Amino acid sequence: MISNQILQSTVDGLKNITRRDIVVIDREGKLAASTEAVTSPVPHSYIENVLQSPAENQLIQGSQYFKVLDNGIPEYVLMVKGDDEDAFRLGRLATFHIQTLMMAYKERYDRDNFIKNLLLDNLLLVDIYSRANKLRIENNAARVVFLIETTLDAELSAVEVLRNMFPERQLDFVTAVDERSIILVKELTEGESEQAINAIAHSIVDTLTSEAMNPAYVAIGGVVNDLKDVSSSYKEARLAQEVGKIFETDQQIVNYQSLGIGRLIYQLPLPLCRMFINEMLQGFSIEDIDEEMFITVTKFFENDLNVSETSRELFIHRNTLVYRLDKLQKMTKLDLRKFGDAITFKITLMVNMYLQYREKQQF
Repeated sequence: MISNQILQSTVDGLKNITRRDIVVIDREGKLAASTEAVTSPVPHSYIENVLQSPAENQLIQGSQYFKVLDNGIPEYVLMVKGDDEDAFRLGRLATFHIQTLMMAYKERYDRDNFIKNLLLDNLLLVDIYSRANKLRIENNAARVVFLIETTLDAELSAVEVLRNMFPERQLDFVTAVDERSIILVKELTEGESEQAINAIAHSIVDTLTSEAMNPAYVAIGGVVNDLKDVSSSYKEARLAQEVGKIFETDQQIVNYQSLGIGRLIYQLPLPLCRMFINEMLQGFSIEDIDEEMFITVTKFFENDLNVSETSRELFIHRNTLVYRLDKLQKMTKLDLRKFGDAITFKITLMVNMYLQYREKQQF
């Protein structure tokens, strides 16, 4: 059922056009909307007469009364003052308009529930296709799920901003799933590339930051070509969100297709992670590395183990960088100037990051 606020907006708009007052009462006799200050309630007997009558409208005490039906069941009684032809036409018009609104809102929320249940794998395969057909949702279309993490205020302004960004309600779907997360199921045009998908994610981040004044973090699932596989894209987006929080903490956008080795490490059991770290570092702890050394190692990896470029970007002498790498070699028995040792240490750092993240979640 539509809200009283929507009803009030509707009758106000009709009055602005027709200059006639309209009153809408629900089936229990409560005032739902009115364009005039109602000093006395409409007699309940009038409402009962209209609801129980087989006729769609009645003229009672100089006012036109109309039944507003929802699937053949009276939901409201609409009253227009006056017994002339214009009052009758206005009543018919207002009744038709409200009934159309109720159908549209019901279809929208049916569609919302369908997509939510689809994402959560709550539908049988046969139900997916039959309900999609009734809701006029294309089965064989390329889609991708964006999982947006942001701060939602009381009015859910971030959700409205996204709905305004993607107004094609029949193609795209936007909903809030909790106090911090929004889902966008985006239908793609033929041949839309991974680059275009990333561009959409960047536009979401930029728009939410500028219009909703909220920082945003976007995780992207894989592209699917069948409606039944949308839930897979959603799961991939959730996985990308989790993996990104561990290994891509400086990024606002993370794509499931670009998770790399982080996706493999995320699947490891914790005992195996601890065993690997102890085997690689032989009792040395990652926590023993100071901030200066950690920055040096990070920059060294970013520059593909290039000593000259790393020392230049760190504004230190080449010999200073060599000294630091030698110091780390003594602590870990790994020489990062050798490709094999560098790979081992890089993976060890990532496994340690994953281990710390999982252990924090347990408390």
